[in-house]
Amino acid sequence: MNDVQPVLDDSWLKALDEQFKRPYFAALRSFLNEEKKQYTIYPPSNFIFAALNASKFDDVKVVIIGQDPYHGANQANGLSFSVNEGTKFPPSLKNIFKELVRDTKIEYPITGNLISWAEQGVLLLNATLTVRHSEANSHQGKGWGKFTDAIIEQLSQKQSGIVFLLWGRFAQNKASLIDHSKHHVLATSHPSPFSARHGFEGCSHFSKTNQILINQGLPPIDWSLNK
Repeated sequence: MNDVQPVLDDSWLKALDEQFKRPYFAALRSFLNEEKKQYTIYPPSNFIFAALNASKFDDVKVVIIGQDPYHGANQANGLSFSVNEGTKFPPSLKNIFKELVRDTKIEYPITGNLISWAEQGVLLLNATLTVRHSEANSHQGKGWGKFTDAIIEQLSQKQSGIVFLLWGRFAQNKASLIDHSKHHVLATSHPSPFSARHGFEGCSHFSKTNQILINQGLPPIDWSLNK
């Protein structure tokens, strides 16, 4: 990981101000500084908060929760399930795209970079925001979970009408952080090849999300990735 310091949008700095003052975050910062000295860490420092910077706090309309970043070279770009331009689509992303095409009838995406979704208010949030090269889940339990739980809680408390897409058991465990009387929760199995057939295939979450947004007088998400 390079030495560029991560920059966070002012709207999120305000919403998460208390988190940065807590002991766990100081410990997390120290842990990451030590990790950088010994290992390659993904995503690069300037992309750690990419999901938050692309979807400002007041603009979030949809939340898709992932577990942790891809741990291969040139994959992770700070957005859950998303990969850099020109990178081979991982299996879960392939299944996401298969369901997207089936559900919305758009053309199969030519890029795995989901930044255009994020810029429309789709918060692509990994529960853990960094990972060691080739070691999945290596940064779990180091403090990121508390931080990203606080993100979900702040959105739940201060916003309304957000569509939370909880894919798989890990994401569904976050449901208790969400006020279901104020927000919309769509849950199904994870899009991985091991579980997609148990609910994700045929879930129609993309069209359902847009209908919920339209019903609230909000513009739907343009899910197309071929522009």
